[in-house]
Amino acid sequence: MALDHGVIGIPSAPRRKAWTSKDALLYAVGVGAGQDSAQDELAFTTENSADIEQLVLPTFAVLATQAPSGRTLGDFDPAKLVHAEQAFELFGTLPVEGCVDVTSTVTAIEDKGSGALVVSDAEALDAKTGAVLATSRSSVFITGEGGSGRRGSPASAAPMPDTAADSQVTYSTRPEQALLYRLSGDRNPLHSDPKFAARAGFARPILHGLCTYGVTGRALLHELCGSDPTRLRSMAGRFTHPVYPGQDVTVSIWDTADGIRFRTSLEDGTTVIDRGTVAIR
Repeated sequence: MALDHGVIGIPSAPRRKAWTSKDALLYAVGVGAGQDSAQDELAFTTENSADIEQLVLPTFAVLATQAPSGRTLGDFDPAKLVHAEQAFELFGTLPVEGCVDVTSTVTAIEDKGSGALVVSDAEALDAKTGAVLATSRSSVFITGEGGSGRRGSPASAAPMPDTAADSQVTYSTRPEQALLYRLSGDRNPLHSDPKFAARAGFARPILHGLCTYGVTGRALLHELCGSDPTRLRSMAGRFTHPVYPGQDVTVSIWDTADGIRFRTSLEDGTTVIDRGTVAIR
């Protein structure tokens, strides 16, 4: 088995990606919106509530910038692939119903010894205007695919603050959260099939990293932006530990001189998203 390093730096052909009001609603519920009655999220979870206009969660940008590239990375065991990092930046407000042309590029395949880190960038252009609506950067780690000798540069994310967080908020996930989130497009059996999860070394199916990312994004939206999705410009974080459906996650936020930082952790203190950065308008 080997990865194809020949794909590095070659943009894919533009691929059309469209979504509907229903897709935006399903995504919002899939990342836990509407579970907490203390948090009014009808704007993200309904389209026909009186005097409430439907809105789209900013983290939906990670789906808006995903489209099949038509290319493969090579031959590897999909059970050995895990999401490692995710970032997005918005250049406008995500519409309830949208259509974009997505171009993606593998920018690096880094040899990490025990495996390979594959980094990809994507850009979504509004299909009508041609304007950039969103960009994203994601990386996946594939165990057992190291050994190419092509070492990447060290990650540039700054260390986290060592002071107490300025604010913290805890959100719940549901036992069936992964089964709901997968309906937004990621049907990887790692999140639904116990036998497949066991092949990957997990006791049971784990929550999608992007679901945990979306739950975290909700916390940042409500804590930092007054629940106004037009104010959350960008978000990035590194996945460091799996979350099992039904576990609670706590988002800790620091407002530093170098920008806003966040970390997401489990009840026992285990970090699940680290070195988080977020920019607001």
